[in-house]
Amino acid sequence: IDFVDLNLGCPIDLICDKGAGSALMLRDKKLKASLMGISDALSCPFTVKMRTGWNEKDPIAHKLVNKIQSWQVDGLAAVMVHGRSRLQRYSRLANWDYISTVATGQNQDLPQIPLIGNGDIFSYTDYEEKVAREGIQATAMLARGALIKPWLPTEIKEKRHWDISASERMDILKDFVRFGLEHWGSDQQGVNTTRRFLLEWLSFLYRYVPVAMLEVVPQQMNLRPPQGLCGRSDLETLMLSSQCKDWIKLSEMLLGPIPDGFQFEPKHKASGFAKPQ
Repeated sequence: IDFVDLNLGCPIDLICDKGAGSALMLRDKKLKASLMGISDALSCPFTVKMRTGWNEKDPIAHKLVNKIQSWQVDGLAAVMVHGRSRLQRYSRLANWDYISTVATGQNQDLPQIPLIGNGDIFSYTDYEEKVAREGIQATAMLARGALIKPWLPTEIKEKRHWDISASERMDILKDFVRFGLEHWGSDQQGVNTTRRFLLEWLSFLYRYVPVAMLEVVPQQMNLRPPQGLCGRSDLETLMLSSQCKDWIKLSEMLLGPIPDGFQFEPKHKASGFAKPQ
């Protein structure tokens, strides 16, 4: 194990209602005890990820990072801050100015905790602009950007906007399926499990719009592709579809026909969040 991360960033109701995820940002004693316990139990480094706070109007990450700094926890290698509040979840843009404020607001009389930013990095230009801000480490955490564009680290490393073809993207899916079958097995249960993980991933992958089809480069994280967008090939058009039936069709191209009665709904659209009253 290279490192372990304590996630204070999860906004899902089912997690927060139990006092975990983002709710742990509001529980100083429990958080301190957790960090000290992790420090005692692990021989590898560990990190903490958090959001700006519970709501956008009352950010608390700058205060919380200072508290963690004052606890002087052995083995804590870095703190990662997602530039949105818990109630924002994934709406609106991440506040990288505030992330910089958190980084530069640490107590200068205590050892500084490396601070890594997170939020809305979807291209190498996004990455370079964001990590250049004062106080932030010359690296960043990738999240949805890497789910939608798993080749994003390559773009960052090579400093280019990669107009990846549909066949190259299909090769990535083939590798994913091969890894899944190697891990879960090639029997019916293994195929079913691999298919469900593949479909969860496809529910993110369709949001990518090929570079050559963009009016403005690079694509922005918060801009979804329009409905019914046609690609440069039938396969690319299928990959651009936001319909579950088309994701299932892609899975059938890789794993064969679905079993009778099969249904799929992405977890991030299902029961993870409470229904509006």
